[in-house]
Amino acid sequence: MTLGAKYANARFLGSTSAFSHYRKKIAVANLFQKYGFPSSLIPSFISRNPSLLHSPLPQLHHSLTTLFSLRIPQNDLVSLLTANPSLLHHSFHHTLQSRLPHLQTRFPTLSPSTLLNLLLSSTKLHLDPLQLSPKLNALKTDFAFSDATVASILEGFPDVVVTSENEIASVIDFLAGFGIPRDEIDLVVRSFPRVLALGVEQRLMPLFREIKELGFSNREMRIEISRDPRILGMEIGELTRCLRLIESLKCRESIKERVMGSGLMRACFEVKLRVDCLCGYGLTRRDALKVIWKEPRVICYEVGDVERKVEFLVQRMKCSVECLAEVPKYLGVNFEKQIVARHSVVECLRGKGAIGFEFGLKDLVMPSRLRFYNLYVKPYPECEKIYGRFSGCGVQVKTKHPAGLWKLFKPQKFAERDEDVKSVRSFMESLV
Repeated sequence: MTLGAKYANARFLGSTSAFSHYRKKIAVANLFQKYGFPSSLIPSFISRNPSLLHSPLPQLHHSLTTLFSLRIPQNDLVSLLTANPSLLHHSFHHTLQSRLPHLQTRFPTLSPSTLLNLLLSSTKLHLDPLQLSPKLNALKTDFAFSDATVASILEGFPDVVVTSENEIASVIDFLAGFGIPRDEIDLVVRSFPRVLALGVEQRLMPLFREIKELGFSNREMRIEISRDPRILGMEIGELTRCLRLIESLKCRESIKERVMGSGLMRACFEVKLRVDCLCGYGLTRRDALKVIWKEPRVICYEVGDVERKVEFLVQRMKCSVECLAEVPKYLGVNFEKQIVARHSVVECLRGKGAIGFEFGLKDLVMPSRLRFYNLYVKPYPECEKIYGRFSGCGVQVKTKHPAGLWKLFKPQKFAERDEDVKSVRSFMESLV
């Protein structure tokens, strides 16, 4: 075989291998989409876990079928698989089939998702899940946790199986010494199981000291802990940064009243939640704080609304999350009335070739409603129904006053009498 033939044969084998790899990637993506994975997350999930492409397709299918047969809610199981792709490995699948029936018999009160987390944690730590009964009994007897709380701990903090009982007892004693009743401690741990992983000396005591130095009373702290125990997971110094941001806000008084409606400490925690939300999509903490400072209305929206806006920005509008640092107003406007409606108009005009320039996020958000209507909707009647605002196609604009109200302001007429006419005439003649 000549050198040219060998080179051509190598190129053919390389292209065949690349083609088969591409076909395997499509087959795996179709399989995950069949089981409810969001199509937007599948490419990144496969790229982060290339071992999936080396697993036989029937084996992946069998693993997914077994996991979904546990009757775990689809969204919960998809989130669990995204965070722990090792659930699809053949070794874990073998452990699941051999150990799960015994666990269901020994712990009948635990949900399938809790048992799955328990199996996953014990596999990571190289422990036999059937030997964890003393640890679970200690949570129920020694610490008087309810069955629902134990299930929540195993689901939210499965590493509790290797946490010493002295560490758990120190956290509970610290909360009780702060004045939280024992029954409320059970609710606190159920809502935020990872509080058991926070060291008293390293995290809880410095956090409480910082909160007191900021001027908050013990009563305010107890109320906020009972309301949302996740506040115990704040990093040292994080509450101070959030408080400084709120104190430096420059916005309308009505927005400040909405931000401070539930108290200053709650407002600081709401800022922390939104910073974490924006950082979860790729913004730096510095940029996230800057966005919230420039657009305080973000604090008034629920975290779910903020997530929906960011996902729409990234997935539908194909913009990077860094655009929020340049146009923070995007997070402060109404999602349905402004963002979706305007984007639909722009997509319609792009399809017609009516927009011949680069249309950025600033062009979408910054114009007023009337200006956007005059520029992009009024010249194109087909966009009237899409935009709705200021259009006459099936949209009734409410008048300022109800119909017929002008009649109430019309002066009442009185019948003219001869005596009145004579008196007016005589008065006018006297002036002349």
